[in-house]
Amino acid sequence: MNNYRSSQFRANNVVIDQNGEIIRNNVLRNTYWLLAVSLIPTVLGAIIGMVSGINSGMLSNPGLSTIVFFIGAFSLMSCIEKNKNNIFGVFFLLAFTFFMGIMLSRLLGIIIGMHNGTKIIAMSFGGTAIIFSVMNFLANTTKRDLSNFAKWVSIGTVVILIAAVANIFMHISALTLTISMVSIIIFSSFILIDIQRVVNNGETNYISATLAIYLDIYNVFSNLLIIIGFMNNNNRE
Repeated sequence: MNNYRSSQFRANNVVIDQNGEIIRNNVLRNTYWLLAVSLIPTVLGAIIGMVSGINSGMLSNPGLSTIVFFIGAFSLMSCIEKNKNNIFGVFFLLAFTFFMGIMLSRLLGIIIGMHNGTKIIAMSFGGTAIIFSVMNFLANTTKRDLSNFAKWVSIGTVVILIAAVANIFMHISALTLTISMVSIIIFSSFILIDIQRVVNNGETNYISATLAIYLDIYNVFSNLLIIIGFMNNNNRE
């Protein structure tokens, strides 16, 4: 009788483990696909932002563009979260990535106007791809639980955000460079944390997972643009 119960318990565990693995694999696969698709409206938004001159308008009024960014980004993220369990969540996510592309056009316009501008963008893209690949590998192989580490990284994000908003009005180059360097470390860590949440079944919604990882990648890329652009200008001088 005891052997029967033990066998049944082990069988049930196998079923639970298999179901958990299936859910995890589905979420990971859907997240990667949606993440790849989300890059398309980002690129389109960036191109439209530069061609239409929206980026120039944002540069001439950084305070207003910051307000527009926060209102637009948080409104769309709220819509994504409310609709993450239906197809409208995907549409809101793609609208969000298009909006983020438009906001990115401000920085891209500056970079393209520099010497070797296209090379800077290519290097930033390559650097982001390398960081993502490394963090993805670590997330799928490490056994350490990073949930406690996430709390400290979140605190760092708040500090960096406050410093970045303040620097919009102070225009201190050294502070800009410092913020970008720290931001790359923070958001690279978030890539690792957010992917591991999916791997460990902590996140079972692929729309929410895509949004989190997209924001991580977006911030790594934009801050690499700033750092490489800054180094490029110094070399020219």
